[in-house]
Amino acid sequence: MKKQVVSVVLTAAMAAGMLAGCGSSASSSTSSTSSASSSAASTSASSAASTSSSSSAASTSASSEAVASTSGAAGVGEASGKYALVPKSAGNPFNEREASGFQDALKALGCSDDQIIVSYPDNPTADSQITVIQSLISQGVSSIAVAANDASALDAALKQASDAGIKVCTLDSDVDADYRSVFCNQAGVKEIAQALMDAVYDISGGSGEYAILSATSQATNQNAWIDAMKQIAESDDKYADLKLDEIAYGDDEAQKSTDQTQALLTKYPDLKVICSPTTVGIAAAAKVLQDQKSSVKLTGLGLPSEMKEYIGDDDSHSCPYMFLWNPIDLGALAAYTSVALVNGTITGAVGDTFTAGDLNDGNPYTITENSDKASEIILGQPFKFDPSNIEEWAEVY
Repeated sequence: MKKQVVSVVLTAAMAAGMLAGCGSSASSSTSSTSSASSSAASTSASSAASTSSSSSAASTSASSEAVASTSGAAGVGEASGKYALVPKSAGNPFNEREASGFQDALKALGCSDDQIIVSYPDNPTADSQITVIQSLISQGVSSIAVAANDASALDAALKQASDAGIKVCTLDSDVDADYRSVFCNQAGVKEIAQALMDAVYDISGGSGEYAILSATSQATNQNAWIDAMKQIAESDDKYADLKLDEIAYGDDEAQKSTDQTQALLTKYPDLKVICSPTTVGIAAAAKVLQDQKSSVKLTGLGLPSEMKEYIGDDDSHSCPYMFLWNPIDLGALAAYTSVALVNGTITGAVGDTFTAGDLNDGNPYTITENSDKASEIILGQPFKFDPSNIEEWAEVY
């Protein structure tokens, strides 16, 4: 797998933007970024700068220049209208960081607080997101960017939005391509699956039992990664001595993810590795394993700030290493995409190009085709966090 740093430097100016926590909310929403995220970002500039010296090839940047770049405004056009973001759930640090990137990019493009709506669903379910989307339609927003809790359940609501002239894009987790213009994908499905499968192989020593702790059973992104992991394992004899015991679902809730981890330990006494491709799940599992001094090891997708105390290559740490991308950048990409769609800079078709500030090193993004022949924008490659870099990146996000 190509290793690529997802963000190089978060400067003090970016931190100030997140501390502002700008954005208005619908009746069932909040628009604030968690104080932990803002605090981490504000202390990160110097330490992240030292890390970036070995990562000059980074393709995405969450620096203040990325958000405040005038070239970004020229690339997508002037921001006018109301722009809405519907995350998967409230209280999820990954979602909150997505929201901060979305808000800050729109502010840099000239949006006022009342033009930016971050509307969290009451629960991490499709039904709750449908309620939010219908409310946004009634408010007459110009665009909706949604991280879908279900691959198909939002179809009717998103069609209503499109019929009302609202531009729709997805991020993090996709829907049927007929009901959105384009998907802002954090990294390619195959690349993520390969990284995770190779981590299971490496950490297990190439043989033994492993389990997967996912989010919800309907989550399109986790399901795509897991399906690709299974395909990789089945198609390559390298993984023949690995056995997948179970795919458990913690519904991106900390307590349920904790309970599911404990259940896996009880049900499978020979379990060697748990792979959790969700930030909520991996944090919950890491605590269980480390508190119980379990010999079972962990990998997956996690936030550095939440996983710092669990990352280590010795017996006292539960997670040797993990992967992720920058959710702040992902939110910013969704904001630039939303403005470009509203202004007609792009339609969401394969081959469309646009510049998203200094994301992608200021180079234009080209909309590509995924394995389902649907259009997507790839933010970048997954990045490995291990004992050598976790301290620096924990201060970034």
